[in-house]
Amino acid sequence: MRFAWFVWLARHFGEFGYGDGPLRGAIGTLAVLLTAALTGYTLRRHRAAAAAAAGVVCIAGLAWLAAH
Repeated sequence: MRFAWFVWLARHFGEFGYGDGPLRGAIGTLAVLLTAALTGYTLRRHRAAAAAAAGVVCIAGLAWLAAH
């Protein structure tokens, strides 16, 4: 299942806002994941809130990358 997902992602790579090249896409994705990790770390005392906030930041950031 995971392999099939990677194959699908490779086929539709250009549709996710990574048309400027793999380096710029990787930098943007890394920035989004780092921001999500820092958000989760900030709320570490409240695990449910930390997981929810990190998930929202990650989804919003990747959606923004895909749309722009």
